Amino acid sequence: MDDLTQAGDSRRAEFVDADLREARFVRADLSGVVMRSVQVGGADIDAPWLLVGDDSLLVNGVDVVPFVDAELNRRFPGRADRRAADPDGLRTAWAALERVWEGTLERAAAMPDGTVDVSVDGEWSFAQTLRHLVMATDVWLRRAILGVEQPFHPIGQPNAEYETDGHDMSVFATGQPSYDEVLRVRAERVGMVRAFLDGVTAKELATVRAHPWAPEYPETTLSCLHTILEEEWEHHRYAVRDLDAIEAK
Repeated sequence: MDDLTQAGDSRRAEFVDADLREARFVRADLSGVVMRSVQVGGADIDAPWLLVGDDSLLVNGVDVVPFVDAELNRRFPGRADRRAADPDGLRTAWAALERVWEGTLERAAAMPDGTVDVSVDGEWSFAQTLRHLVMATDVWLRRAILGVEQPFHPIGQPNAEYETDGHDMSVFATGQPSYDEVLRVRAERVGMVRAFLDGVTAKELATVRAHPWAPEYPETTLSCLHTILEEEWEHHRYAVRDLDAIEAK
């Protein structure tokens, strides 16, 4: 199993009668993997890109993607509107998202001191999740849509690959900010999105924008806003999952 812990290319590798119990795959590309006659009871898969595009996930020949999407919409009212395509729909979607986050912030505030800084299984803490959403807003609203040359607030939390992909980390603070500061900046970014949506027009939604990470692949204002909504809902799901785990302990 030692070779499985090393970064590298294992495409088309074959594991026959292999014992992979309790193995952990993090930021691994398992697309197209074929499993036959496997024991998967208790397996836990988190694939945030599963619902993007036309991907499928077959379990015993059944594509479970539609079921996963429908169940997440049931668990998180308002999530189904994340792909709204017109100004009014987007405003409604963002208002619902704000209400959901308000409830989750209140839940975290009512938990024991220090809860917001607890990491579950090596994942971001609640405070770090909010900081990452600050960065997501900076990337997709301030840079991609508004064209701000240096859009990042120092409090932002970049993703794990940001530095290894060659991006400048010096714009981000190295220390741990106070939770009050995180809440303040997060509220500012939420207000920025709300203010933009308040005035956005159908014509502006179709405006072509440069992809913030890959300028050769154009985006539109609408697709950038959809990315913000996807980031918000996915990270809210993570936050709730981890708060549940903390409470269970």
